[in-house]
Amino acid sequence: MIRRLAVVVGGGPAPGINSVISSVTIEAINEGLEVLGIYEGFKWLSQNDLEHYKELSIDDVSRIHYAGGSIIGTSRDTPIDTAAKLENIAESLKALKVDYLVTIGGEGTGYLAYLLSTILQDKIKIAHVPKTIDNDLDLPENHPTFGFETARQVGTDLVRNIMEDARSTRRWYFAVTMGRLAGHLALGIAKASGATLAIIPEELEPYENPSLQLLIDIIEGSIIKRLAQGKEHGVAVLAEGITSKIDMKNFQFPAYYERDENGNVRLSEIPLGKLLKDPVMKSLKARGIDKRIIDIEIGYVLRSAPPIAFDIEYTRNLGYGAIKFLLSGESGAIIAFRGANLSPVYFDDVLDADKKGFRVRKVNLASESYKVAQNYMIRLDKNDFAEKSKLIPLAKAAHMNTDEFRERFYKVAIY
Repeated sequence: MIRRLAVVVGGGPAPGINSVISSVTIEAINEGLEVLGIYEGFKWLSQNDLEHYKELSIDDVSRIHYAGGSIIGTSRDTPIDTAAKLENIAESLKALKVDYLVTIGGEGTGYLAYLLSTILQDKIKIAHVPKTIDNDLDLPENHPTFGFETARQVGTDLVRNIMEDARSTRRWYFAVTMGRLAGHLALGIAKASGATLAIIPEELEPYENPSLQLLIDIIEGSIIKRLAQGKEHGVAVLAEGITSKIDMKNFQFPAYYERDENGNVRLSEIPLGKLLKDPVMKSLKARGIDKRIIDIEIGYVLRSAPPIAFDIEYTRNLGYGAIKFLLSGESGAIIAFRGANLSPVYFDDVLDADKKGFRVRKVNLASESYKVAQNYMIRLDKNDFAEKSKLIPLAKAAHMNTDEFRERFYKVAIY
């Protein structure tokens, strides 16, 4: 009897998905398996719809590793809170006579794979390939999730162009990237491009109930410091996840914004750049500083970019590793490498404390790498307030006296 493997992609696109599909398919077929590419993630399987798949051949996938996107599509329909839909997925996979399942996705898809593994109890062996440009899955030796390096490279190129436009027009830009739970992408892009500053969710965590005004003050302080240095332009790279850290209870969002099942506005719906741009310009103008600010979303531009060589090689290793892992008789793990060797991370070892999701890898604010990023940003720091030779030019650029400047901005000074 021919054994059968299914490949499912969940969550948002990321560079390298097609390369995983390609390597999984080629290695599986070479090992004597049939391969089913399931269309649109778990959407149809969760409805007991068995029509949306394609049997993949080596000819179908032999040259797709260069391409962005996903030849079998993807979907954010990950019904982890719906027992009936989870059961439907399990029953659908059994009805399709699947022996092995490879899921490709981030923490949401990975957690769904874990839940399926608890339902199927080894009747179908499961491996998860970690995909997210957010880089927030806890992999060994700080290895990136696939897609991150390409997204960082493409994002760096975009921000470099934006920085030149900012310089030429003497404007500021607020460039918003993805990073729902962690700020690796925004920080990586800002650091590599030499952007003026980055703001990430992690740096707001030490504050108790951080407000929108806190963000405004951080950015305004950087704009003023640049002005004191004789520079009228700059670029701030903002991770979308900072909106989850600030108190938005009293903020009135338009009724047409998409909301989750609890009535909260989805992070992807919040126009973070505009949310910050308007009050920053208003605050500056109130003190006689007329500054043009442009907000721009770059997150969605990165997700389906063709993968760079790093991610192509990496995803070929991951796809091969998934088949090697499954055919060894194992199941229930994220496919990862330590150095050049396969080193699976079992689901039980990456669950968070209450087993309601996967542990999130965040930017370590105590690390030397983060300190390097901070040192090359233009941010107000405590030395700016300790020395009059620094404080007086800053207050002058802000059209304030030194006492007013200290009262307003000292709380956002770093170090």
